[in-house]
Amino acid sequence: MNRVFGIVGWKNSGKTTLVCGLVEEFTKRGLTVSTIKHAHHNFSVDQKGTDSFGHRQAGAHEVALVSSKRWVIMHENTTDSEEPSLQTMVAKLGPCDLILVEGYKNANIQKLEAVRQDAAKETPLWQTHTGIVAVASDTQLEECDKPQFDLNDITTIADFIIQISGVRT
Repeated sequence: MNRVFGIVGWKNSGKTTLVCGLVEEFTKRGLTVSTIKHAHHNFSVDQKGTDSFGHRQAGAHEVALVSSKRWVIMHENTTDSEEPSLQTMVAKLGPCDLILVEGYKNANIQKLEAVRQDAAKETPLWQTHTGIVAVASDTQLEECDKPQFDLNDITTIADFIIQISGVRT
């Protein structure tokens, strides 16, 4: 069974840096890790001028790009289709020990909030969102009753995620 754990936070809070550090740490420990990144904007994984870009521009609903090193399937949503749920995307991933989710702050999963003092312009998510079980920050948060970790202490954060999510090492 894939275990799912989220990393959330406001823009420039350190989410991506934390997720990348955790993927490296878990991989060193012998775990197979997959990730899901939620984007709030249009994005592309191919470049203008490539064959796959041409296929998409021509109207292909799905484009599979395959090599001996990796493969990807790009799927175009229709204008009236809804964004797939996190559960839908988790179901599309292959077996692994842990799925780290970046974003999806409203998802019903256990999450850790990344907080950088310089980026803290909004109300902390741990105050308003359910499922946040801990906070990783570059400063001590006095009012926070959740377990707190140094944002750069990847090893300790990884230990916590393993413990709370039940991942077997």
